Amino acid sequence: MADTAPAEGDFTPQERERGRALRRARLPWALGGQLASLALSAVLGFTAAGAGLVSAVGGWFGGGWAAEVLAGAAALVLLGRVVTLPFSARVRAVSARYGLVTQGWAGWAVDALRGTGVALALFLPLALGLYALIGRSPDHWWLPAAAAAALLTVALSFLHPLVFEPLFNRFSPLPDGELRTALLELARRDGIAVRDVLVADASRRTTALNAYVSGFGPTRRIVVYDTLLSTAQPREIELVAAHELGHVKHRDVATGTVLGALGAAVVVPVLAALLAWRPLLDAAGADTAQDPRSLPLLAALAALLGALSTPVQCATSRRIEARADRHALELTGDAPQFIAMQRRLAVANVADPYPPRAVELLLATHPSTGRRIAAARNWLTAREAR
Repeated sequence: MADTAPAEGDFTPQERERGRALRRARLPWALGGQLASLALSAVLGFTAAGAGLVSAVGGWFGGGWAAEVLAGAAALVLLGRVVTLPFSARVRAVSARYGLVTQGWAGWAVDALRGTGVALALFLPLALGLYALIGRSPDHWWLPAAAAAALLTVALSFLHPLVFEPLFNRFSPLPDGELRTALLELARRDGIAVRDVLVADASRRTTALNAYVSGFGPTRRIVVYDTLLSTAQPREIELVAAHELGHVKHRDVATGTVLGALGAAVVVPVLAALLAWRPLLDAAGADTAQDPRSLPLLAALAALLGALSTPVQCATSRRIEARADRHALELTGDAPQFIAMQRRLAVANVADPYPPRAVELLLATHPSTGRRIAAARNWLTAREAR
């Protein structure tokens, strides 16, 4: 494709400055929360502090192997939430100052508690099962653990729209009418079976605009934020849906799930090798890998590997999103409306359409709005030249 460098004429100086100001105000706190989480993991995992924590909280529940694993896992989750909560609250406060938040602090607190509950429900049985495997087969536990990690990744991907999405949003069918018919027809022309078109009550929390396609096979549905329905033109909503259908057409969710499963299976033996390294165990105050006091070390290693892989994940995501943009253009043939839609989303979401390139490369999961608009213009120029 031709040069996709953005041209700043698509946004007024006020719109550019507003998006830039929000980015500058919010990014340090978002990054600070991630760094604080990593720092906590490092302190607990690479020193004896974590081992002492596991022993102490395990003792509160009677001691023993299972008590140390479960209480230690719960303590890690809860401490992580406590450390990052002030940063999350500050990000929310900044977003509220720019008119992006409609939810009160009480609702935000309930969501935070709900998210913590989900994390505990997932992490505690996972930790217990993992340490049971390590205790049963100290030398080869990583083989069944790698297979289990891959299967769990697939299961969570399938269950997310059915179990986890309803925990945070309410969904209702989009009433019969021209827009519903147009969206279903768009999916039909794209050769994609869609069960329903749902409306998410996003306005309870935010003024941001969005839509997505979730689910597999018989559970697949187009989900539109109620904020998008009340703000955008019907044709713009179709363009957003066409982009999301592009992810389905190119099997991005399925491919991402498979790659995630393979990645999880590869990470497990790496963690096993590091967890068996005597200097790390000594630093962490654990006797062996099957010692529950090694749990903070395992969590710290997983967090570090995850942080190191973030730029690669972001780069992959940007390529996938750019491909979905091209799909939307090819499906609708409407570059001018696509550009209008991108502009509306950026202004409503107070996005910085022209962020610094380093920020985009290291942290962004989507191409910048300026680059997406430039790519649409290049697509239109190439189409007209054919």
